[in-house]
This record gives sequence, C-alpha cells and structure tokens, in this order.
Amino acid sequence: MNETAAQTAQKARQRFDLPDIDAFTAPYWQAAAEGRLLLRRCRARGCGVAHHYPREFCPRCWSEDVCWEEASGHATLYTWSVVHRNDLPPFGTRVPYVAAVVELAEGPRMMTEITDCPPEALRVGMELRVAFRRTEGPAVPVFRPARS
Repeated sequence: MNETAAQTAQKARQRFDLPDIDAFTAPYWQAAAEGRLLLRRCRARGCGVAHHYPREFCPRCWSEDVCWEEASGHATLYTWSVVHRNDLPPFGTRVPYVAAVVELAEGPRMMTEITDCPPEALRVGMELRVAFRRTEGPAVPVFRPARS
C-alpha cells in the first residue's frame, strides 16, 4: 500500500523519543522534571526487590505491594552500543550516540543513553551518575561519567 503525501508528512513530524505518560507513570516523569530518578520497590515480606522499568507489581514475587522510591542516581556501566544510524525522528539528528544498559546502585538494570563521554573512554563497570535531558517534552534520565 502506498503512503499518501499527508501520511509521509505526519511521519516526518512524529517524535519517537517522547514517552507516553499516564496516571501510573506520572510520578516518575514529575520526579524526572525535578531532577530525581524514581524506581519501584516491593514491600512484600521477604522480598524487597527494587525494579525498573516501573510496573504495578513486583517482577520477582508478583506482589502488588510496591511503592515509588528515589534512587541514588549512582550506577555502573553494564554494556553499550554506539548508534551511528537511526532514521526515527529526532534520533537522526543525535547520531552518533551511546545506547546503554546501566546497573543502578539499588540493583536493577536500566536502558539509557550515556552522554558527555567519548565512546572510546567507556569501560564496563565505570561509575556513572544520572543527569536529565531537558528538551521538548518531559525530562529524560541519561547517565554521564561520575566526576571525582
């Protein structure tokens, strides 16, 4: 099926870097706007696991007794990939960028982007701190090298 000119123009205006915010995730995005990173922690007896991405239940024990908790913002680099091409708007204007998985000090791993660091300086286990990209739309957590 061929796209119409209007459909092509709509896709060009579409953004793929803006999250869908709903009543459940609103506290997460509000905290990000304030420069705070939230995660979820299970309050079930004998569990207590922290998890990210935010869910309404514990992925370990399935309890629905979970709450928001402010993370320390400390993490270590688990893995990464340098993205040289991405055709989805607005990522094409950001290449190259570093897509990564970091391990938060509280335990869970989080997909993110590494900023303010040349790719050749990245090392597994390097210490990172959360920062927030503030552009059009909500503030988005990214990570940069920890400075001593």
